[in-house]
Amino acid sequence: MADTSIEWTRNPDGSEGKTWNPTTGCDRVSPGCDHCYALTLAKRLKGMGSAKYQTDGDPRTSGPGFGLAMHHDALRLPMAWRKPQRVFVNSMSDLFHDKVRRDFILQVFAVMAVTPHHTYQVLTKRHARMRSLLSGPEFADDVWALAWQLDGGIAWRRRRWPLPNVWLGVSVEDQKWADIRIPALLDTPAAVRFLSCEPLLGPVDLREWLTEERDVTDPHLDAPLDAVVDGMVRRHDYWIRQSFIRWVICGGESGPGARPMVPDWARSLRDQCSDAGVPFFFKQWGQWAPDGDAPYAPGTPPDNHSMIWCSSKHAAGRELDGRTWDEFPRTAEAVSR
Repeated sequence: MADTSIEWTRNPDGSEGKTWNPTTGCDRVSPGCDHCYALTLAKRLKGMGSAKYQTDGDPRTSGPGFGLAMHHDALRLPMAWRKPQRVFVNSMSDLFHDKVRRDFILQVFAVMAVTPHHTYQVLTKRHARMRSLLSGPEFADDVWALAWQLDGGIAWRRRRWPLPNVWLGVSVEDQKWADIRIPALLDTPAAVRFLSCEPLLGPVDLREWLTEERDVTDPHLDAPLDAVVDGMVRRHDYWIRQSFIRWVICGGESGPGARPMVPDWARSLRDQCSDAGVPFFFKQWGQWAPDGDAPYAPGTPPDNHSMIWCSSKHAAGRELDGRTWDEFPRTAEAVSR
């Protein structure tokens, strides 16, 4: 576990959050993986002799030092941290990769269960396996059985499922992958469901999955308060969808070969979130930034007249339309029933 400068993992007090990598390594599965920062970093760490990055991956989908590896010695690291932290789980891997054994994933969740003072952010591109495992009837029981072994039953006495301190997210780089991954996320038990639209490679319409409200047609004949019918929960004079996206992160790509993010793609996500009351976090422009001196025509591909190449993502900045967007979900409201 290490401090991280990842903006969306910062603690509520503004201090840096943590990364925790009980597994390392991965394989490319969609266009958002094409310029994976972790793949490049793993190659460098292997050359430096880092013990966690000595397993090579398939050169067709992975690379040197980036083969999937499970690290049992890293499992209990969060248990030593007394100060509450936001923790990005597997910044150098994917917890739901096919090569990560179920028993190991159970151990990761057990550690998260016995450290409720931390908030864990779990991001995946393996939506189907995440849904299959976490929705299984025995998964929660197996997690709590392991949690009992870790702390002698202290956390078990206040057990809840889904774990209220675990946020689950999927990567969404374009509309195709939004249509594939988001429904699986919504079918997965989670306290907070979020999207990482980074690198954003195309326009994405999220309105179907943000929030949905329907007026109560007849207060006298309708269901009682807090009733749940077809995934909708009764709130006073309206119904609201119970399972929906509670946070959207947006960002452009950085590094060699980075692909530009059209400004209107980011603006659209921001506006969709604003209309639905969903927190929006703009992480970065990436390697490309809008050219403030050139008009941009919506609907056209980026070119050198609308976007400029920057020396680094830091030079490109984090402002969208003159300000930063650093919104986070309010967890008390986001916990699903």
